[in-house]
Amino acid sequence: MAMSSAPTSIPAADAPASRYPLVVVTMLFFMWGLLTSLNDVLIPHLKAIYTLTYVQAMLVQFCFFGAYFIVSLPAGALIRRIGYQRGAVTGLAIAAAGCLLFYPAANSGYWLFLIAFFVLAAGITILQVAANPYVTVLGDPRTASSRLTLTQAFNSLGTTVGPYVGSVLILTGATVMTSEQIAAMTPAAQAVYRAEEAATVQGPYLVLAGALALLAVVFAMVRLPRIRHDEGHAGGGASILRHRHLVFGVVGIFLYVGAEVSIGSFLVNFFAERHIGAMDHASAGKLVAVYWLLAMIGRFIGSAVMRVVRPGLVLAFCAAMAAALVLTAILAQGTTAIVAILGVGLFNSIMFPTIFSMALHGLGDETGKGSGLLCMAIVGGAIVPFVQGAFADGIGLQPSFFVPMLCYLVILAFGLKYARLYDSA
Repeated sequence: MAMSSAPTSIPAADAPASRYPLVVVTMLFFMWGLLTSLNDVLIPHLKAIYTLTYVQAMLVQFCFFGAYFIVSLPAGALIRRIGYQRGAVTGLAIAAAGCLLFYPAANSGYWLFLIAFFVLAAGITILQVAANPYVTVLGDPRTASSRLTLTQAFNSLGTTVGPYVGSVLILTGATVMTSEQIAAMTPAAQAVYRAEEAATVQGPYLVLAGALALLAVVFAMVRLPRIRHDEGHAGGGASILRHRHLVFGVVGIFLYVGAEVSIGSFLVNFFAERHIGAMDHASAGKLVAVYWLLAMIGRFIGSAVMRVVRPGLVLAFCAAMAAALVLTAILAQGTTAIVAILGVGLFNSIMFPTIFSMALHGLGDETGKGSGLLCMAIVGGAIVPFVQGAFADGIGLQPSFFVPMLCYLVILAFGLKYARLYDSA
């Protein structure tokens, strides 16, 4: 495995000194949350422009989250070599380059958009590999889940802002045409229509590129503490797999990210269904912000709750509630279905940071390896939406939500199995 060392926690006596770096790193969580949630707005937009099937539209998430699988281990090696701070700067610079690619993509077609998504996600992957373990060691190991949940709350602030801003800047004023209407156009008219609609992404992503570049400069200049690495075992990567809670945690991260991303990816089209909300894409896109807003609220609540309740039990409860709400959205119509699927966001809130920190618990000098595996598992965001897309094309969009429901049931099992994980700490 590429990451063979682990960051060492800042001693309790130095806890006040850890607050400033925690605030600074939280800025990263906000930024990549905003960038990731913009996909939920772009997917229906690109689907309409290029008359894609659901499977073809999910190639956006396949390329975006596929980058996590490909880049995570090299990112871990890079961060071990140059440090967390320089690693974050590198990730920001690469993400900025990905945003810049959206400008020519608007004139070149869907394939260049997919490349831009991959480059953007590669930069975010480096940020993820650096920031998540960094937060877990900035204080008492017992409160790692609470601390990571709190920073993830600001990630949710970004995911809340992203869809709303994207809907206003990209979807408002967009001309949504059916595939039949586009097919009736001449090839020249189709090209003009697609170029005009795709061009709506250019301005917003140029602004994002500038913001990322500025943030990279800021991070290069601020002083952050160096987190010391303890050298790991010389043994092969297979040794890490002896930690059963890590292996189950890898599965949990795969399924959680897959479920969260899959639901977010289909929300606009789900709300547009005639028997659900019959909304236009701009209105539906703004409503997606509620899904992420509830996740943000849940993370602030969860950060406090997990200081007094075992994280595993909180995780199991949230997974059970999420599964029940998805089932309701499958069976219901109208407002009931809308409220149910939006409510999943509240219970998604604590899942990623809780699974991540539980999976890393007790790994010692193999924490780096474990973090690399967990970040690779984020590839679930590429696979699960693709699977749901195939079912949506085959059996319909609403019943296809059984895919994320099954994911939550597995996460429920993980939470129950390791509910007492921290009792011996």
